[in-house]
Amino acid sequence: MTDANPTEHLSTASRLYRNQVDINWPTWWRRGLTFSAVAVVICLGSLLFRGLNLGLEFEGGAVWEAEANTADAGDVRSAMADIGFAGATIQISGDIVQVRAEVDTADDAASQQVAEALAEVTGTSVNDVVINDISSSWGDELTTKALRALVVFLVVITVYLTLRLEWRMAAAALIALAHDIVLTVGIYSVFQFEVTSATVIAFLTILGYSLYDTLVVFDRVRENEGRPALNGKVAFADIMSLSANQVFMRSVNTTLTSVMPIISVLVVGSIGFGAVTLREFAIALLVGLLSGTYSSLFVAAPVLVALKNREPKYAALVDLAGATGRDELSAMVATAPAAKRTRPDERRISAGTAKRQTPAASGTIPPRPRKQKRRG
Repeated sequence: MTDANPTEHLSTASRLYRNQVDINWPTWWRRGLTFSAVAVVICLGSLLFRGLNLGLEFEGGAVWEAEANTADAGDVRSAMADIGFAGATIQISGDIVQVRAEVDTADDAASQQVAEALAEVTGTSVNDVVINDISSSWGDELTTKALRALVVFLVVITVYLTLRLEWRMAAAALIALAHDIVLTVGIYSVFQFEVTSATVIAFLTILGYSLYDTLVVFDRVRENEGRPALNGKVAFADIMSLSANQVFMRSVNTTLTSVMPIISVLVVGSIGFGAVTLREFAIALLVGLLSGTYSSLFVAAPVLVALKNREPKYAALVDLAGATGRDELSAMVATAPAAKRTRPDERRISAGTAKRQTPAASGTIPPRPRKQKRRG
């Protein structure tokens, strides 16, 4: 005697591996939106009252470089703390030790003091210490270009999503994208991570990652919505819930394959080799990737449900949300595949083929006429 449901004995891990996910998404959407609202308020409050910990590219300062020799980062950091520069950034790359500190470029005495302390701890001459001044105007120019690139990206992606999908999906995707940007930048403010040029580049990079998962979910929604058995007959919340369950493991697997290399860069590059630039880039990417995966399922999805419920064909079905189970929806999808769109040239070819096949369609084949013999 076989089980009624052959997957009942499978563990949770096995179900996830087989993508047999049955999550009650409407319940989790309410929790997710509550969590997102709290997180966004905290991040905006931190940005308003604490601001960002801007690096030298934005605040201006100086960079000192010398041969490391036998000195390590701890020795250099202690030497900088003794002269009042405990907040200086220390980075050792190969045989070069680099000290970055916010020092007025016109303060020659402070610059010379740092150079002497660095030369002493590294065992080199003061004349061998290279000093580079960084103006804050470069950071202002970088910020202006980054904001311009962000505006252009948002305009282009809005037009594309509206034409490729629909304006409701475009609006939901942009709201989720804004959520990710605020959350990522806000975490830098809450924990006072330093914002450098590498961080700005990472912020622009995660925009594409943030939209990718959202588009995966919405593409499956559009496919399910186009099926005759579901379109206008099932509440849109049920269609969205079914679609989210279908692509859940795909989103998780995509995020894992992207996050693991970033964690490797963060751990090996930053902690193992002391590459501060890699740490600044990796932290922004890590936060952005996790936030993008989360927002596609917990922010973009419920926002789209709220927008679609205003359509007349779905407004009357709002009260029926949750009445159709996942098994019933899956059966409806399996028995009624989405209608295939036929191009005009294909329709002409099909019509011509139908005309040629008309005699055979009746089930009778006309006899071949006999060849008459000529009389001599």
